Amino acid sequence: MMLFHGIIRVLLIEDEDFDVRRVRNTIRPFSDQIQILEVVSNGDAALKLLGRGKDQFDVVIMDMQIAGRIMGDSLIHAIKKISSSLQIIVITKMTVNITDFEFANKLLNAGAFWYCTKYPTDIKDFIYQPTDFIISIVNAYQRKILEREQLRAQKKLLHNVEDKLASVRILGISEHTQRIRSQIKQLSTSDATVLITGPTGTGKELVATNIHYESKRKFESFVPINCSSIPHELIESELFGYEKGAFTNATTSKPGLFEVAHHGTLFLDEIGDLPLEAQSKLLRVIEGGEIAKIGRTDKIKVDVRIIAATNKILQQEVQAGRFREDLFYRLNVVPIYVSLLKDRPEDILVLWDHYIRQISIDMGKTPPVTEEGAFDILKKYSWPGNVRELKNVAHRVLLNNDTIISVDVVKEIFHLQSQLQSFSSIDGVLFPHPDGEKNLWDMEKYFRKKYFEYMRKNSSSDAETARKLGLAPPNYHRLCKELGLK
Repeated sequence: MMLFHGIIRVLLIEDEDFDVRRVRNTIRPFSDQIQILEVVSNGDAALKLLGRGKDQFDVVIMDMQIAGRIMGDSLIHAIKKISSSLQIIVITKMTVNITDFEFANKLLNAGAFWYCTKYPTDIKDFIYQPTDFIISIVNAYQRKILEREQLRAQKKLLHNVEDKLASVRILGISEHTQRIRSQIKQLSTSDATVLITGPTGTGKELVATNIHYESKRKFESFVPINCSSIPHELIESELFGYEKGAFTNATTSKPGLFEVAHHGTLFLDEIGDLPLEAQSKLLRVIEGGEIAKIGRTDKIKVDVRIIAATNKILQQEVQAGRFREDLFYRLNVVPIYVSLLKDRPEDILVLWDHYIRQISIDMGKTPPVTEEGAFDILKKYSWPGNVRELKNVAHRVLLNNDTIISVDVVKEIFHLQSQLQSFSSIDGVLFPHPDGEKNLWDMEKYFRKKYFEYMRKNSSSDAETARKLGLAPPNYHRLCKELGLK
């Protein structure tokens, strides 16, 4: 009994009636699962039939030499162009020598699944080696199913990648933005290491994401890590992992991010904050393509593309002795600079319209219309927080539930922005309007909360905020909880 479900649909290409009869005789005992749907006598007829519906057959059985202008490996190539998953079995009287490797390679390279000889002279009613012939048909059918599933999975992955790229596309019409998009396209065929620089909030991770999903590694993992958000003593175990029992609390093995990103892309954000010891180990991985896992004696091969980003000027960090010069040159193979938003004013309105539309859809409301005068204010604003700040402002504006974004609404938002920015000055402190006297603890709690909020807004992560505040992460999280901050 054959271990598959369904009927194997066969197209037979054969110009000799007695050979058609011999193929039918060989298949007849299995006619409940293998059926010859069509018989044609030449390649042109076969291609015309397949062109009308390539999914109507599972397996093609064809003679190597038939009448007509197209035959042999040329016909195999033509069939495979119509349907790459259609499996082809060649029957031939050209050779009975199963060790004729040159002949076999010619057929297999053309795309045939299997071939067999028709007959020696003393066999007339069946194909020579009928058992092998039937097994090859079944195997060809199962391979067709497998290839079709793989193709479906590949199309689904491609669709997911296209959706991802649509959601993270780099918007803007400025010459600078167009140049970045062009660089990303050029990098799609390369595995070169990329160093993305630029101020905080300009969209460096967005550029890294696009590089990955435009590359040949797009079906593999994109693994981002913020080097400033991980305590220095944990960087090595995060990047390279550790084995069970490597240290006291290592009760299980942990794969490092290099292992997780194997065959994919590792994005090292804020690379300028990586401690010097970790920089040295990262350099060895880049040079050797191997990681030394904590608690393991032998090294592990990894195939990872590295994209790094920083808001620091690494050349200055090198001169100050905070960043290794050799690592800098290893990372700076292809440099990409993302400029301040205020330096590309043409992009401001494009981004504004995008975020207003996107956030409105997320909120389930109709996108409001922005007045021309409001556009002028948006273009003249300096945007110290860059694209990240623009998105936040768009979000605040939409909280008003207006159908029109007026000049007054935008002015009010920027007035609040300026108040928030003035909070960072040392010249004075903003106090609430008290409804009655407040004790020192209440005022201290109020000040802490406002300062925590300000520092969090101007940091890329909680770990960076804690570091700026001079707090250990556990103390930072405890204070956030006490102040009612999520």
